[in-house]
Amino acid sequence: MGRIGYFILYVCLAFVAVFQIFPLIWLFMFSLKSNREIFAESPFALPTEFRWENYQKVWDGGIGLYFFNSVWITGLAIVLTILLASMATFAITRMQWKLSSLVLGLFMVGLMIPIHSALIPLFSMFLSVDLIDNPISIVITYTAYNLPITMMILLGFYYTLPREIEEAAIIDGCSIHRLFFRIILPMTMPVMSTTVIINMIYNWNEFVFVNTFISSDKYKTLTVGIQNFIGQYMTDWGAIGATLIISVLPILLAFIFFSNKVVEGISSSAVKG
Repeated sequence: MGRIGYFILYVCLAFVAVFQIFPLIWLFMFSLKSNREIFAESPFALPTEFRWENYQKVWDGGIGLYFFNSVWITGLAIVLTILLASMATFAITRMQWKLSSLVLGLFMVGLMIPIHSALIPLFSMFLSVDLIDNPISIVITYTAYNLPITMMILLGFYYTLPREIEEAAIIDGCSIHRLFFRIILPMTMPVMSTTVIINMIYNWNEFVFVNTFISSDKYKTLTVGIQNFIGQYMTDWGAIGATLIISVLPILLAFIFFSNKVVEGISSSAVKG
C-alpha cells in the first residue's frame, strides 16, 4: 500500500473515531445545560454557562449510593463468574471424565436462552427463599447468566495450555487444587481481562433484573436510580445527563486501560494447537 493509500486509510479511521467519540462529547455538553437550553436551543449548541452544579445535584440526590451499589454488585458478580467459569473450564478441558462433553453442552445451552425469559420463574424462586429486595439475588442472577459466555471465551485458551506443565507439577507432588490456583489460573490472566470487560459491561448496564428484584433505594444501582430524576411534572434533563456521564465513565476507563489485554485475550483464545 502506497502513501496515498495510507493517507486515505488514516482519514477513514479518523472519521470513524470522531463519529464514535462525538456522542460522548455531546452527552457531556448536554449534562452541563439547563432545561431551557436543552429544549429552546440547538442540540449541538455549546452551553451558555457550564452548570457543574448538575453533578453536585445528582451526587447529593443519592447517586453516590447507587454508584457504590453498582461497583460492589458488579465486582462481586465478576469475581464469582470468573472463578466458577475457570474451575468448570479447567475440569472440562484438563481432566478426563466421561460426562465432560455433556456438561459442556449443558453450559453452552445457556447461550441460547433469552436472558429475560426466566424473569418470572426467577422472581418466584427468589420470593420463596426471601431474596426479593436483596442484592444477593442480583449477584446470583448475573453470575449464572454470564457463566456460558465466560466459559466459551476461556475454552480456547485452556486448550492451548501445554500439558507438560501440569505433568511436571504433579510429579513434584502438586495437588489438583494447588495446580489450578497456583499454576493454571495465573497463566490465564490475558484472556481473563477479556472476560472481565465483557462481564463488567453487562453487569454495569443491566436494568430489568434490578428493577424487578430490588425495590429499596438503598440497594438500587445506577441504571435504576436514574429514574429518581424523572418527575411527574418536571424532569431535570441536565441532571440525567450528568448521571449518564458518571455511569459511562467507569466502563470507558476500564476499556481504555484493558483494551490491549482484551485484544490479546481474544487472539490467544481463538488459536488452538
